Amino acid sequence: MSGYLTTHVLDTAKGCPAKGIKIVLYRVSGENRVQIAETLTNDDGRTDSPILPVEAFATGTYELVFHAGDYLRASGQAGDDPLFLDQVPLRFGMSDAAAHYHVPLLLSPYGYSTYRGS
Repeated sequence: MSGYLTTHVLDTAKGCPAKGIKIVLYRVSGENRVQIAETLTNDDGRTDSPILPVEAFATGTYELVFHAGDYLRASGQAGDDPLFLDQVPLRFGMSDAAAHYHVPLLLSPYGYSTYRGS
């Protein structure tokens, strides 16, 4: 097994990496959700290492929760409370035990998108 998971966040409204966003990773099984990692994005909007490294990788269903609200407030993009986007959950499956999964978040104050990257 050599799979692993990486992520990053780009601020599409400002056209730059999103620094300092807290990201929490959960493993999901049915209705149960167990936190397995927590990190912050660096100056490049990436994590300093894979959020799920090779030695901890297992196939299954996962959820990344991006704490976007704190970043949007700090960058002056938040708008009025309650925020339109505060925590952004992305639930996805990983079925290939040997694959690199990359799940980025493209963020703006009123929308986001994601994809399976490389």
